Amino acid sequence: MNDVSAKTASGGRRYFEGQIVHFAALAILVLAVIAARRLPGFDAGSFLGLSTEIWAILAIADAVLHQVYVWLCWRAELHGGHLSRIFGAKAFELYAALFTVLFVARPILAFALGWSNRGTLDINPWLGYGVSLVLFGPVVYMMYSVRHYFTFRRAFGIDHFDADYRSQPLVRQGIFRWSPNAMYVFGFFMLWIPAFLFQSVTALIVAGFSHAYIWVHYFATEKPDMRRIYGP
Repeated sequence: MNDVSAKTASGGRRYFEGQIVHFAALAILVLAVIAARRLPGFDAGSFLGLSTEIWAILAIADAVLHQVYVWLCWRAELHGGHLSRIFGAKAFELYAALFTVLFVARPILAFALGWSNRGTLDINPWLGYGVSLVLFGPVVYMMYSVRHYFTFRRAFGIDHFDADYRSQPLVRQGIFRWSPNAMYVFGFFMLWIPAFLFQSVTALIVAGFSHAYIWVHYFATEKPDMRRIYGP
């Protein structure tokens, strides 16, 4: 194998590093949701003319599209700077624009799903309201901490695009004092809130899918990238 072929093969391996785990875990999670369709109340209700099942499919599809999109963009930029070569200085902003759309859609779809399927989770409504309120606090603190200490640019993955960010220290302020992965631990509480607020069994299942799936992203995509960017 010549040098060019070797570099191409090596680049391909880096690009797909961890993705067998990613898609295997995704398949398992999707099968788990399909199995959960047998639970009482799963397909009950509708909202804006769409059935609960459609809202669930939309919420899951957005989560998958969001995380696959991040994998493709991060690896394309990290292993070759392909986005910067195509879009120049606007590469990160263009990437971040679609990232924002897909990310913001996740809680919107979660609330739509919860409202569509409301009243199907067999718990006391006041318990559901209380749990929602408890979950809301860490979400707000997490957003505050990202805004004031971590920055949204770093949260979106600008260190894949701009090498200047790779020398910045790890953040240990705000909610990040409690966990270096606070966005995954606490931020995704926002997807559980509609399940308890509206007492929705389907929203609860999809929240479980989404929270588990973001950890798949961490171990299959983000963690290998961080090793290459920052070292072991």
